[in-house]
Amino acid sequence: MKRGPKPVPATLRALHGNPGDHYEVIDEPSGVGALWAAPDDFDELQRAEWNYAIEHAPPGVLTGTDRNVLAIWCVASVEHARARAEVRKLGQVVKTKDGNAIQNPYLPIVNKQALLMLRVAAEIGFSPASRAALGRGDIGYAGTGSTGSARLQQYLARKPDKVDA
Repeated sequence: MKRGPKPVPATLRALHGNPGDHYEVIDEPSGVGALWAAPDDFDELQRAEWNYAIEHAPPGVLTGTDRNVLAIWCVASVEHARARAEVRKLGQVVKTKDGNAIQNPYLPIVNKQALLMLRVAAEIGFSPASRAALGRGDIGYAGTGSTGSARLQQYLARKPDKVDA
């Protein structure tokens, strides 16, 4: 496993410049393809979550390459909601056949799915911190393959503290 901080995407490096004159990856791969249809094995709730995510994702972030990552988030979100409903119905503590009080078996599922959702959300721009790291993107729509590069180029052209000017 690689050590150190996560690599910074080329888009963010272009925005922030390279003040430390660090090594830069010139040919960074990017996602390809449009992201529209949910996987065939999704049930109705998972499909609804998929459509919601596509509609509300940060513009230009998700591509066809991100399909499996988004699928993980959708499944975790639906399973989290299902387990949460069971915890709400039964309570956090339940009684066994013998009358012993134990933690609701659905509670670890709620917690595990919540952690999974947060981890994936940070990767695909579904959290406030990850959106802040992505910067603001007002053009394009999720899944269209639009990266907002025209807007980025306009910003870089007028950026007052541009390092490589």
